[in-house]
Amino acid sequence: MAKPGGNLGRSGLMRPNETMRLIFSAVIGVMLGYLFGISFPTVSITKLHFPSSIISYIEDRNSGITTQTLLNHAWSSANNHKRNNSSDPNEIPKIYVPTNPRGAEMLPPGIVASESDFYLHRLWGEPTEDLTIRQKYLVTFTVGYGQKANIDAAVKKFSENFTIMLFHYDGRASEWDDLEWSKRAIHVSARKQTKWWYAKRFLHPDIIAPYDYVFIWDEDLGVEHFNAEEYIKLVRKHGLEISQPGLEPNRGLTWQMTKRRGDREVHKVTEERPGWCSDPHLPPCAAFVEIMATVFSRDAWRCVWHLIQNDLVHGWGLDFALRKCVEPAHEKIGVVDAQWIVHQVVPSLGNQGHAENGKAAWQGVRERCRKEWSMFQTRLADAEKQYYIEKGITPPNSTV
Repeated sequence: MAKPGGNLGRSGLMRPNETMRLIFSAVIGVMLGYLFGISFPTVSITKLHFPSSIISYIEDRNSGITTQTLLNHAWSSANNHKRNNSSDPNEIPKIYVPTNPRGAEMLPPGIVASESDFYLHRLWGEPTEDLTIRQKYLVTFTVGYGQKANIDAAVKKFSENFTIMLFHYDGRASEWDDLEWSKRAIHVSARKQTKWWYAKRFLHPDIIAPYDYVFIWDEDLGVEHFNAEEYIKLVRKHGLEISQPGLEPNRGLTWQMTKRRGDREVHKVTEERPGWCSDPHLPPCAAFVEIMATVFSRDAWRCVWHLIQNDLVHGWGLDFALRKCVEPAHEKIGVVDAQWIVHQVVPSLGNQGHAENGKAAWQGVRERCRKEWSMFQTRLADAEKQYYIEKGITPPNSTV
């Protein structure tokens, strides 16, 4: 009969090498647990940022992503979080470039795309092969469907070097598709809005940076005697940063400055009614064009865009302030006489107003225009006065 004690000794007690193995495993386990714990000080599973390869798993059931792969990415993310918060001078520092555009300081400069354009791209093929031409100029029209035929005629005066953009104030953007050029145009629709409302929101200087010139035009312009490419040549020749075509003398004329001269290519000064011009180099005798068919260089528009007020949507008074954006203004603002247009004076946008208190819709719009002009003048004068005061300079009587 075997002794119970001897049998217990062989099966109940561990050998020395097994004991050491157990101790070693326990130590390793504690160490791994500690390292794993400190690697996730502030990371929760809902805050882990997985790379696009994992995101694509949702779209591709056959991607083969396993639970182990997810955990490996989680471990990597946690370690990156720890390194980024480390004060160890040997660690790779975070990217921070203060000269990058605001909000992009944490991106490497080589990936920052700070400007854009209105070039249309395909949904297939090589991106580098999308564009057969890069337009150098941009023309915008603020339109209603009632002026479709007139806009069709106008657009045909602009070559393939122009990107065409239509701002639709009546919500009928899809009804232009029968025009071939409309399929290549950019259409933006917002009911009962003006071209300066659109310009402020959709023509940011960084968006239209590739274009040398931007035409911001009304819809009621006759263009029988106008050619856009020839116009650009004259603008360059005479150094005009802000310009407009001359207006037919007998139709829709408000200011002498915009009246077409038949004996020259361009004019930059004029004579107005007695007392209207305190200085021959100031509006409306010089440094002045109207806002119905204005053309801006890239650099001039970068300034003018900031001058446009968000709430003053009609732009009245803006024409008198354009000179703030170029220097010397009386040399760089002018009217191109050799390429001229006719103002047809169609109050289509005016009819988009609201009739009330016995007043027609257009009357309410006109009252708002005048009010905005006064508000704009006051804001500009106050802003200039405040600037001079902050610089410790006595403000001039008026520079507006």
